[in-house]
Amino acid sequence: MRSLWSAICRLVALCGVILVLLSGCGSGRVEVTPANSPEELVFASSEDDIISGGVLFSPPSGRSERTAAIWVHGWGVNFYHPSYVMIGRALAQRGYPFLSVNTRMHDIGNVAGYRWGKRVRGGGYWGIPSQEVLDLASWIDLAEQRGFPQVVLVGHSAGWAAVRAYQAERRDPRVAGLVFASGMVYGERSAPDPELLAEATRLVEEGRGDDLIRLPNRIFPSFISAATHLDIVNTPQALYDFFGVETPNPGVSQISCPILAFFGTEGDVGGESDLELLRWSTLRQPTGPSRVDTVMIEDADHMYSGQELQVADTIAAWIATLSGGD
Repeated sequence: MRSLWSAICRLVALCGVILVLLSGCGSGRVEVTPANSPEELVFASSEDDIISGGVLFSPPSGRSERTAAIWVHGWGVNFYHPSYVMIGRALAQRGYPFLSVNTRMHDIGNVAGYRWGKRVRGGGYWGIPSQEVLDLASWIDLAEQRGFPQVVLVGHSAGWAAVRAYQAERRDPRVAGLVFASGMVYGERSAPDPELLAEATRLVEEGRGDDLIRLPNRIFPSFISAATHLDIVNTPQALYDFFGVETPNPGVSQISCPILAFFGTEGDVGGESDLELLRWSTLRQPTGPSRVDTVMIEDADHMYSGQELQVADTIAAWIATLSGGD
């Protein structure tokens, strides 16, 4: 099974995070419950004029905390995935505002916007992962405008790549903590195929970065745009090996806010040994977070199907312990 996930990671790895979607969205069953508090569709515009949608789950009147959780989706999904919605509703009932948000990488493909009469494509096949930092900045701005001076950034699966890159680059004092939700601790990074790299480079130079190229794989083939492929290939090693398993001066050494990390115990992409590696690698760095908390979500799969309340309880209890931001 690990070899399968390793192959998928090499195939469509998004900034070094395992891109898990087509596992049937998990083995559990999402229990969809009705909303018991306000829910609002919201939009945030990045500094490069990409508008992303999301939903704000507000706690019942008079019960709201001043720290909001911002949940960033994984590869190929979006802010309204049923598991995300159930986690958001549960956190709101526990007094914590919750924003489930899209970035320009949502779904497999999308039209993120228009420039000079030309479509700007996004999504797993066409988006530029490194630009998600701009999207997260706009969502944190929106949270602040709504009266939440501090946020906790939650990156689910490939969403962890965006979250870690944002805080390592910006060191935003409004970010009180980061949550690693079933991302990748560390994975083998092989050298890019020189012919594929040359093809992608040529297409981008010719203004054809949206053209799809075929990524051969012994398990199954896939496609990705030339521009997306180049962006992934150019991911700095300090971000790819974020926790510094093998890399000196990793991305985690650039942040100081606490980290919460978890996997599900059933069918997820990592386990207790991975969490221990994450914790050990982080705390041995000369700089970085002084606190790393790890939890296994019992009976949960990669999407936490049927265990959304447990995820909400874990995040809510952890936020309650935070005393400051980065």
